[in-house]
Amino acid sequence: MAKRILIVEDDTEIRKLLEDFLRAHGWGVTGAEDGRVASAVLHAEKFDIILMDMMLPYKSGETLIAELREDASVERSRTPVIVISARSKLDTRLEVLRMGADDYIIKPFDLEEVLVRIEVVLRRLHEQEDSTEVLSFGGLQLDVQGNTVSFEGQELKLTAKELQLLKLFLKNPKKTFTKANLYESVWDDAYCYEDNTINVHISNLRNKLKKAAGADIIETVWGIGYRLCRQEQDT
Repeated sequence: MAKRILIVEDDTEIRKLLEDFLRAHGWGVTGAEDGRVASAVLHAEKFDIILMDMMLPYKSGETLIAELREDASVERSRTPVIVISARSKLDTRLEVLRMGADDYIIKPFDLEEVLVRIEVVLRRLHEQEDSTEVLSFGGLQLDVQGNTVSFEGQELKLTAKELQLLKLFLKNPKKTFTKANLYESVWDDAYCYEDNTINVHISNLRNKLKKAAGADIIETVWGIGYRLCRQEQDT
């Protein structure tokens, strides 16, 4: 069965270009020309991944991402989102990542690059689903096959990238990861020193874990990177 992708793009020419290209590569494609249509489609159907512009009529891409991440369906709320936008400012990209996007591609783009980015995001997600492991740390549990995270029985809503980062920490509880380690493991790409993507996703993940646990679970090792908190490891 073909994987399903939703393309949210108000530029008809760009949307048609993406639709035709991805259909030719075996994807089941649904297109939405504005935010209002996309919102209705997302409530009615499920997709493996979403390609989304930010500057949309009626309802912005930012609003759509927020709605998706807050959806009552855990499965739907974790649907990976790749943003494709002409807005290239670093602050804009970082804010979109903070909101829960999994990747950001700047227009104009190369179609082959879009396909590779999709494959990378989904491959990492499916690696989690194919495992039967349950990873534990204190009261935290990550069911890799079920793609769920809970703290003392209370389920947490994490994005696909946050899940991948947490899995890496839980699999290596005594390791201190550099930003390059994390980026190359989770994004499957070479790390760029000026790229703040890791900071954004780690910050989001730490805040969610701290809210659930009442204490930090991931700590910063200044000048090196990040690791699971020592006090948890020693208990």
